[in-house]
Amino acid sequence: MTILDFAKNLPDCRQQVKVRHKATDIVFITVAAVICGAQDWDDVACLGECKEDFFRKHLELPNGIPSHDTFNRFFSNLDPQAMEEQFRQWVKEICSQNTELIAIDGKTIRGAKNGSKSLFHMVSAFCTANGVSLAQVKTAEKSNEITAIPRLIEVLDLKDCMISIDAMGCQETTVKKIREKGGDYLLAVKNNQHELFQSVEDTFRLQPKKEEVCSATLDAGHGRIEERACYLSRDLSMIDTTKWTDVQTILKVVSVRYNKKENRQEEQAVRYYISSAIKSAEDFNRCVRLHWGIENNLHWELDVSMGEDASRKRARNSPVNFSVVFKTALTMLKKYVPSDMKNTSIKRKRKMAGWSDKYLLEMLGGDAE
Repeated sequence: MTILDFAKNLPDCRQQVKVRHKATDIVFITVAAVICGAQDWDDVACLGECKEDFFRKHLELPNGIPSHDTFNRFFSNLDPQAMEEQFRQWVKEICSQNTELIAIDGKTIRGAKNGSKSLFHMVSAFCTANGVSLAQVKTAEKSNEITAIPRLIEVLDLKDCMISIDAMGCQETTVKKIREKGGDYLLAVKNNQHELFQSVEDTFRLQPKKEEVCSATLDAGHGRIEERACYLSRDLSMIDTTKWTDVQTILKVVSVRYNKKENRQEEQAVRYYISSAIKSAEDFNRCVRLHWGIENNLHWELDVSMGEDASRKRARNSPVNFSVVFKTALTMLKKYVPSDMKNTSIKRKRKMAGWSDKYLLEMLGGDAE
């Protein structure tokens, strides 16, 4: 599915008698502009005018490049649910189906705020194998992640997948929904589930040392060394298994960071998890590490490489739909590997798209002439 197919399948709710610009043209130009570095509707319209010759080769543009107000009105009135559904279908077709671990986490769009209060908080599902967002739902604020996560799970194909969520998602309804959809769960346990937390903590405290199953890893980077040990237990005698559907394993992960430059230990953290899967301590240790890919490879990229937090769109559905546009552009940038360059950063690719019509067309999935 090309980006033009993506655009053609979106509903157009405008009064057709007043329509001067095709919906496919608007969506195509917007995605291309964001790939090239556009941050707002003025940028999108300006990019369209600067590259009008390029767009005329691939679009009809019956009335030229739309104005920034036209882009704004179109995305403000576009049904975000339809936009999100089409995004999911597009990702499913263009990306590998290897979705062994899906990490779910929330992110606030900080620029879209009213006074000091942010208006939008997005909960996303991230495929750690492909490095792309699979789906998202909007909540009014971070505390509503509890109700948003089951809605997100409902739209995903979870068969044979492991779903990892932080402590906010450690809810009875969540584990039940994941198991109903054919997936396994790996959930962080904290004091928001005090009884469960105490039971898991006591299990490891009372477990004989000789029965411990452990896997240790060592990671280095950014001037730090992190040692992570994962302890595994399948003693569920203290766990209320009637509440936590199909729970099979409990985990204790101890991580210690060392500052190489100052030659000192920085911090030690102990985290607990429950899972419906039966895996080795090595596999669970790897899954716990992979979960944080949603922070490093999605949220960080959206903030730093794409500048999503700087976006100040507030009108109606505009912030939610533009968040999908950001993820669409980021997916295209990640999938694009220049034949003559290796290990090219997202920022460099965005500059290349702005400088070269050839690179932009390749990133959009077209064939360079």
